[in-house]
Amino acid sequence: MTIAGGAVVILHRAYSGPGPLGAETNIVIPTGATGQAIARILTTAGVSVDARLFQVSLRFLASDSTLRAGEYNFPAEVSLRDVISKLQAGDVVVHRVTIAEGLTTRAVLVVLEAENGLTGLSPDAAELGEGVLLPETYHYNLGDSRSDIVERMRSSMAETVARLWALRAEGLPLKTPAEAVVLASIIERETAVPHERARVAAVFINRLNRDMRLQSDSTVAYGSSKVDGEFSGRLLFKHLETDHPYNTYTRRGLPPGPIANPGIESIVAALNPAKTKYLYFVADGTGGHAFARTLAEHNRNVAKWRQIQRRAR
Repeated sequence: MTIAGGAVVILHRAYSGPGPLGAETNIVIPTGATGQAIARILTTAGVSVDARLFQVSLRFLASDSTLRAGEYNFPAEVSLRDVISKLQAGDVVVHRVTIAEGLTTRAVLVVLEAENGLTGLSPDAAELGEGVLLPETYHYNLGDSRSDIVERMRSSMAETVARLWALRAEGLPLKTPAEAVVLASIIERETAVPHERARVAAVFINRLNRDMRLQSDSTVAYGSSKVDGEFSGRLLFKHLETDHPYNTYTRRGLPPGPIANPGIESIVAALNPAKTKYLYFVADGTGGHAFARTLAEHNRNVAKWRQIQRRAR
């Protein structure tokens, strides 16, 4: 009894005490791995000092819950008790991928392709369309598919637009939620300053109400691009004068579709614009914009902006 009792005490110490792992590490337990295979993986990685010790601990000291596959993070000197507890709870590593506001669908898919933890191919950008993916931070586990992440983005956008459409201001010249997304995408591309979004939205809403052309450089750039809305180089007067469906200098109303994937704040701005009489805006040299109610006021703002540009050369 004394020898047996001593063996139990030693086993408990080995089970509950600090383990041999020298530094924090991630370990992948494959789907379908047996307890014996998991013991070998953990021993090879230095988490367990001995495969047999892990198996004995699992049999006699741990609960009878199943060990789950997945990617696990173990801190240095993690005990066998904590290792087994993690594996039984399925406490796997959670990865994150952040999609920035204003990216084209093609650019979003490029971000997903760079995520090594995801599997499979992304859907085709042309088939998905523009403005259908909600920019946000998405969590995933190792081995999740890119197509599943894309579907979550699509569902999030659809749910968000439906919810915000129901809260829209009255009297907007937007007939459908789809038109709201088009306008939101233009707002997203026109300003990177959060507090300006509602005023930029007001400019475009006021222009639509007056049947004025939107005159958005961002829509022209999108329509002038050669590959999925990704315009490179400088936008020139020849681009503004070349007619195409996205040229809001030559055509009235909204373009035929979104020019990017707008974030929630830009959708909110499109559906709840500021109550102003602004009809124009131009860069002010600080990263923001100068707004104007009249063409004369706008021309003065443009002249100031050109002076800033000349001094910067």
